[in-house]
Amino acid sequence: QVQLVESGGGLVQAGDSLRLSCAASTRTFTLYTMGWFRQAPGKGREFVAAINWSGGSTSYADSVKGRFTISRDNAKNTVYLQMNSLKPEDAAVYYCALDPRRTLSPARNAYEYSYWGQGTQVTVSS
Repeated sequence: QVQLVESGGGLVQAGDSLRLSCAASTRTFTLYTMGWFRQAPGKGREFVAAINWSGGSTSYADSVKGRFTISRDNAKNTVYLQMNSLKPEDAAVYYCALDPRRTLSPARNAYEYSYWGQGTQVTVSS
């Protein structure tokens, strides 16, 4: 059973930066696409960013493109989400997820991910 543990959330002001981390408990982390999703109160789960198994392909939601960067360290079984220029509308619970398929292009749909972390809260004050 794969476990994903997010960390790095918190309360920041608009314009600040945060880096989220997600550690995966699997020996085959290097095989999998990893994604970040978020969910604000009263809204559905929204795709944020994803990175394929090698790190050679990434995908971003239009709302975060140019501000957020997803990366991975396969030696540490960890995926990161660097969030810069945060806006109040970025406030949400952020979840990392693992897609067990070995694909060239990272998936953008929540249903394509089989494992999920418990989430970490990001709050952005204006």
